[in-house]
Amino acid sequence: VQLQASGGGLVQPGGSLRLSCAASGNIFSIDAMGWYRQGPGKQRELVADITIGGRSNYADSLKGRFTVSRDNNKKTVYLQMDNLKPEDTAVYYCRADIRTDWRAPSEYWGQGTLVTVSS
Repeated sequence: VQLQASGGGLVQPGGSLRLSCAASGNIFSIDAMGWYRQGPGKQRELVADITIGGRSNYADSLKGRFTVSRDNNKKTVYLQMDNLKPEDTAVYYCRADIRTDWRAPSEYWGQGTLVTVSS
């Protein structure tokens, strides 16, 4: 099982980016999917996550600017980031709880994609 994240890059303050993370491999089902980030000199923190039924959860400081969504058929989770600020600069990691059979899910992480917000 692999998670492949994409969509990071350099953007000016106030701009937008959309991150994608696709799961592949021997997948029976995917429970929660989400995004974390780790800024320079900071600990990794939750950005947002979303259940298989579409219920989402956000870090309080990011509500209203970031939107998480998923396409279950494509096994992909997205993060739409609007009105980006320099403090959003970080490596963004996707995470998913994936079942490879009927047993309990395991946690998987993507490789991270760098988002840099700078003028």
